[in-house]
Amino acid sequence: MKKYFIILFFAIIGSYSVFANSVDADSIEVYVIDSYITPENPAIFNLSFFASAPVKAKLYVDNRYEFLISDSLSDSHEAKIDLDNRKFSGKTVPFYILVQDSTGYKNRSEIYDLDFPREIKVDKESNFLLLGVFFGMQFLLPTPTIVGTHRNNFFALTKEVPLISFRSNSINYPFGYFSIEYSHIFNADASNFFRFGYKQIIEVPLIKYISPGLNGFTNFNGYNGVSLEVSAGLFNMLNSFTIYARYRFNTQPSHNDRDFHEVSLGFYSNFFSFHF
Repeated sequence: MKKYFIILFFAIIGSYSVFANSVDADSIEVYVIDSYITPENPAIFNLSFFASAPVKAKLYVDNRYEFLISDSLSDSHEAKIDLDNRKFSGKTVPFYILVQDSTGYKNRSEIYDLDFPREIKVDKESNFLLLGVFFGMQFLLPTPTIVGTHRNNFFALTKEVPLISFRSNSINYPFGYFSIEYSHIFNADASNFFRFGYKQIIEVPLIKYISPGLNGFTNFNGYNGVSLEVSAGLFNMLNSFTIYARYRFNTQPSHNDRDFHEVSLGFYSNFFSFHF
């Protein structure tokens, strides 16, 4: 049984690795969350946005004024810009954000309109909706999983949430992360499992990364054990999520007959985890 699950895991990697080469690894997306000018004096431009990778950022308004947002790398930025005593070409002027990652790669956001003196409309609703979609995918969308025991195969849904991530020299992924995870195995005698574990991320050519991991698991009813796993990051989606394939072996050392295997296809993002 284990042999067939390992073959399935590598078959998934092989079938998707071709897509990884077609993704622009240098692309950095900028998502404006809030942007408006206060109606009272002085005129303060309130801007908040996040990027798909840690970046430094500058703001350009009306093609003539440059403002430093941050000279340190971060994937989330907020700024209050004093626009008093500056002359603009009209009551509606363009602005954009220029970002730069740790390698020196630069990218410009799309151009937005800035209205004076009322709150501006920069697709604020759609960007909040986008943030909500990201939040929902991170915390609600489960990962489909095939579970194999000595006798039967089952279907399961799993949800992993990265809690703590450790920064690395890479702008794409952390060094590693701690996560919690809940799995429900349909029609199995022991159907609900909770996991806590650590995953190491190693970036490799052709695909995004290889990630070995170690977890402890329990069903809170005497079924306790450890699981060894390896994941392969295949390609990015929306530059903020990575589609991965994972193989995992679960064992309860005192009951070898309870060993089971898992193959799953899911997505990873550390956007909402705590970074150290």
